[in-house]
Amino acid sequence: MLFVRDTHARYRSEDMTAKEKLRERIETFSEEEAGEALRLLDMRTDPVIAAFRDAPADDEPWTEDDEVAAAEGRADLAAGRTVSLDEALRASE
Repeated sequence: MLFVRDTHARYRSEDMTAKEKLRERIETFSEEEAGEALRLLDMRTDPVIAAFRDAPADDEPWTEDDEVAAAEGRADLAAGRTVSLDEALRASE
């Protein structure tokens, strides 16, 4: 078993479990960092996040029509023929 001394003079083993490593790292978090970690962990159970995470990969081939549409979009962007989301939302009211 190999032990490595870290900057906090603790000893860690390369044989630590993932949960042990996680607990050790959490102890070094500031309150703000702990809040962010909780937010990220809570996202694991968010149904919208889960739907995206569990969605099948898009396996449809890129078609010539897709390429034409993308090229038109790139041309519009280059020519400045775009509106912001706010402008589009205002126009749809």
